[in-house]
Amino acid sequence: MERQNLEEGLQATLLESKPHGTGIDFSNTRLAPPPRSCSSVTAVLVFSTLVAVCIFFCYGFALGYSSPAEPGIMEDLGLTVAAYSVFGSIMTVGGMIGAILSGRIADILGRRVAMLLSDILCTCGWFAIAFGKDVLWLDLGRLSIGFGIGLISYVVPVYIAEITTKDLRGIFTSFSHLMRTCGFSLVYLVGNYISWRTLALVGVIPCLLQIVTLFFIPESPRWLVKVGREKEFETVLQRFRGEISDISQEAADIRDNLENFHQGSGTRFLELFQRRYANSLIIGVGLMFLQQLAGVSGMTYYAASIFEKAGISTSLGSTVVAITVIPASAVGALLMDKAGRRPLLLFSVAGLCICFFVMGLAFCFQEIPHMEELTPILVLISLVGVVVADAVGMAGIPWVVMSEIFPMNVKAAAGSLVTLVYWSCSWVMTYTFNFMMEWSSAGTFFIFSGVNLTTVIFIAKMVPETKGRTLEEIQSTIIFSFWFNNDCWRNAWCHIKWQDS
Repeated sequence: MERQNLEEGLQATLLESKPHGTGIDFSNTRLAPPPRSCSSVTAVLVFSTLVAVCIFFCYGFALGYSSPAEPGIMEDLGLTVAAYSVFGSIMTVGGMIGAILSGRIADILGRRVAMLLSDILCTCGWFAIAFGKDVLWLDLGRLSIGFGIGLISYVVPVYIAEITTKDLRGIFTSFSHLMRTCGFSLVYLVGNYISWRTLALVGVIPCLLQIVTLFFIPESPRWLVKVGREKEFETVLQRFRGEISDISQEAADIRDNLENFHQGSGTRFLELFQRRYANSLIIGVGLMFLQQLAGVSGMTYYAASIFEKAGISTSLGSTVVAITVIPASAVGALLMDKAGRRPLLLFSVAGLCICFFVMGLAFCFQEIPHMEELTPILVLISLVGVVVADAVGMAGIPWVVMSEIFPMNVKAAAGSLVTLVYWSCSWVMTYTFNFMMEWSSAGTFFIFSGVNLTTVIFIAKMVPETKGRTLEEIQSTIIFSFWFNNDCWRNAWCHIKWQDS
């Protein structure tokens, strides 16, 4: 069976050993000639992408909501720090529930239905917060929003990756992060000037907009062929590529890839833990785990408390962060298909490591006579640095990589798993952040700096470059690299080929 799997895989992909010993090297991978596909940007492709990312505006709005709303909610409802930490972090509990169900819903009902369910849940959640009379309604509303966002946090990047060509996939998939950044910036900008109830009503707008427009975009062509809707598959693929484009080779490659990875595979969740998916799982789970423990999510949820401890005006700090994050995200999106995913990730995480270390030093200066004046300026500068470094790479690129590395037959299970890891770690970070800050502000940021240093090593060793490759090429190469990064299996294959010759 092992020999059969190796022979089948290497009919499509022949891997050579890595010359540099870091990451998964694609440079020496000889694949079949790439399919001829038109990379022109069609109106259907652009419109479908914009509709899909609407909900990510709500996602960013929800991420940032707890910071400007904190003073008003705590005063109006008389909440303690612990009670508000529950409100801030309960969205991640909803995200975990949504993550568990997202893969199956998207796999059985389709990507569009998953987005529609998310919109309904988020709309109900925002209304519950806006009109709730006590903390129970606010917690339920926040939980519902988290449930909705948990459904689409993986589905939307996957949908966009499945409808775009290889040379447009990076920048189009990064639109989701850019839209999330816009929502985050808006809530920081206007949150200082309107009440927290009115702010919640603003969060409903992108949900209602997507509910209306979802009915005008096609389903993912790769999902259509997976469920056996062949005629719709070719029609939809032609719409995305343009009427004059030749889609025959791309359609054949999608079918072949799906058939190859379905051989001998069931639909059970445990199928995801086969040996051939080991590299993909390590990359996916590792990136999500380290992204959340890096500390940025906790900082964005409770930025107001950081400003207060550092002696910075909340309105000034929020405005500076909001103005800075959008250009940084735009730069990251533009560089995605030029510089590549891996270099941007390394630059981003190295920047986070340095900026968090400086922030830790800044809070140390509060305890040193004649140096405490440096704390506000250093905290503000390093916080802006964290926002820029995160926006350029680590905030969005892991989701792009997730949408690329898992084959169709395990995409649902893999999506649920990595999204569950993301939201579970997010809950740990958002719930404990305030308590960590009460323990030691400086120590908190030194810990985050250490986590990001670990992330630099992980990315350098494990994360491949996926720029400029089709989804089928990426998935085949990562899966079969498991066998050929192991000397034992590589030697076994050479022995098999020698016997055949």
